[in-house]
Amino acid sequence: MTDNNFSSTAAFLWSVADLLRGDFKQSQYGRIILPFTLLRRLECVLEATKSAVLEKYETVKAMPIEAQDKLLTHAAQLSYYNTSKMDLNRLGETDVSSNLESYIQSFSPNAREIFEHFDFFNTLDKLAEADLLYKVAKRFATTDLHPDVINNYGMGLVFEELIRRFAESSNETAGEHFTPRDIVRLTTSLVFTNDDDALTQSGLVRSIYDPTAGTGGFLSSGMEYVLELNNKASLSAFGQELNPESYAICKADMLIKGQKVDNIKLGNTLSNDQLRTEKFDYMLSNPPFGVDWKKIQKQINDEHTEKGFEGRFGPGLPRVSDGSLLFLMHLVSKMRPQHEGGSRIGIILNGSPLFTGGAGSGESEIRRYILENDLLEAIVALPTDMFYNTGIATYVWVLSSHKPANRKGKVQLINAAKERAKTGGRGRSGGGESTEEVGSSQESVFYAAMRKSLGSKRKELTEDAIETIVKTYGRFVENDFSKIFDYQQFGYRRITVERPLQLAVYPKDELRITALSTDKAWDKLNEPTQHTILSALASLNNDKYLSRDVFLNALTTELETATPSVKLSAAQLKLIVKHLSEHDDEAEVCKTKGKIEANPDLRDNENVPLTESVDDYFAREVLPHVPNAWIDTKKTDEQDGEVGIVGYEIPFNRHFYEYVPPRSLTEIDADLDKVSSDIMQLLNEVHS
Repeated sequence: MTDNNFSSTAAFLWSVADLLRGDFKQSQYGRIILPFTLLRRLECVLEATKSAVLEKYETVKAMPIEAQDKLLTHAAQLSYYNTSKMDLNRLGETDVSSNLESYIQSFSPNAREIFEHFDFFNTLDKLAEADLLYKVAKRFATTDLHPDVINNYGMGLVFEELIRRFAESSNETAGEHFTPRDIVRLTTSLVFTNDDDALTQSGLVRSIYDPTAGTGGFLSSGMEYVLELNNKASLSAFGQELNPESYAICKADMLIKGQKVDNIKLGNTLSNDQLRTEKFDYMLSNPPFGVDWKKIQKQINDEHTEKGFEGRFGPGLPRVSDGSLLFLMHLVSKMRPQHEGGSRIGIILNGSPLFTGGAGSGESEIRRYILENDLLEAIVALPTDMFYNTGIATYVWVLSSHKPANRKGKVQLINAAKERAKTGGRGRSGGGESTEEVGSSQESVFYAAMRKSLGSKRKELTEDAIETIVKTYGRFVENDFSKIFDYQQFGYRRITVERPLQLAVYPKDELRITALSTDKAWDKLNEPTQHTILSALASLNNDKYLSRDVFLNALTTELETATPSVKLSAAQLKLIVKHLSEHDDEAEVCKTKGKIEANPDLRDNENVPLTESVDDYFAREVLPHVPNAWIDTKKTDEQDGEVGIVGYEIPFNRHFYEYVPPRSLTEIDADLDKVSSDIMQLLNEVHS
């Protein structure tokens, strides 16, 4: 089937919207057209074995449902069947709604479930109320979707086109369940490109999985990619989706493509993984950005603590406000080991997973696990405004459990987010965008502005841009938008730097005395004791002591002389020192039992690159500035036991930062003069 053929078929099916206009909202068209398309396709496919199924049904209808299903599936020679004598051409002109409902109820459970999740029976009632049901049914009945006319692959393209039109017509929510097809194409190409040679082998059997399946775009694109290389390949699709309507669309699409629809599951992937024991060859996902997982926090925490690395979330848990990394770890747990052929993952994430969380945090530990196990191959930065429901920066992560030798220990960063050079004009953006395409002097600019925005999606990747990105990734080369790093370059050790406690004490400072007197701990002392202490402080010889020990000895001696019965505890003496002292570099270093005390107010952390020695870094970066500082050697990493807590972050933008000097004042003044001149000209035209 040519592109023109599938496009014209999809356009004809969508033309049913002309009948619906006025009685239904534009966002409702898909809920009518998609299930009717599915219905017509199923009855066309079942036509060849219809008589055999009906004949078999008469002999098995008294049997239990399970036995019926097995025998009728065998008679249909498919994974689904229908036991009704009716079809869209034989519904009658009266009581159409009841007849159609009876017809749908006669499908096998796996097919009937799809219509139920479309809420199709309510749709039929609404069509009947609008006196449109018969007309719509007849329109679809005249469409030839027989497999001799349109094969499974072609029908998949038709259904994909209908899904795209549906998403465009309801773009206010499309982004929650529908990934733009340019992003799908890029991600799919990145995941499959290094396996092109293997995918052309005869007898190929592979599996593809999406834990956030949505309408099935990634699954469809993956199958399309493989079939373009090898039309004899067998690719089994698996997925799970939370939203019932999206689940129905995905399941219908897989059914149309001849897939085993029982592999598509409904439910929350994180809290109820319905494919728990499965491993997959290829995995693709666009999980929700910045969505909290508070509702399922208990299940996730329990799996983390009880199963550890035997479960999905052994390395750690991200903050509850963003569950993106949970989906990433879920996919990692589904990877085959290298000796079993390995797996590849393509997942779309926002910027947060790159850097959120310091050393020891859940996010950092997840990054650590992925990098130290050498799973991350590449990260591609996408332009903003690429998705229907968000304008934030997004990134495609590519992971593999069977890296080629030249990628071992390496991570490739590809910056496909560079803004196009601006041309003249006024406004906040600084002018319009250049019209130059990828491959010209603006070769590192990958997007094209859309003529019509769809929600927050204002940009799209061109085919040339996708090809350039994929080739750059495949060739594993460095250029102005691609850089390659050793994974350890993203790691660091967070060491704690301590400085000695050096206190100058001011026993007669009025403000400090007032602060001491207003402390709640001071109020616990009786008034005579308070008076005795204040008198003793006032009687001391010095206004300033550069030694805490000298001050305490002087105070204790004064108290013993004036009021021997007053004995202050260590806590009370600490309270006095706390309010009457401050750090002074000239003061004596404070010690306890001969050991130097650290000043908690001067405590600091340093991030030492993993590629450097902690001691060398400390000697070069710290000691020249604070010669009396030292490292707290008691704070060690739990995994390797060495000083400093290991952390990982991927500062993507830092690696591609280019300094742009500000414009000269002369240029700015010239622009201002021009704008002023234009304004004056407009005013003169108004007044003339």
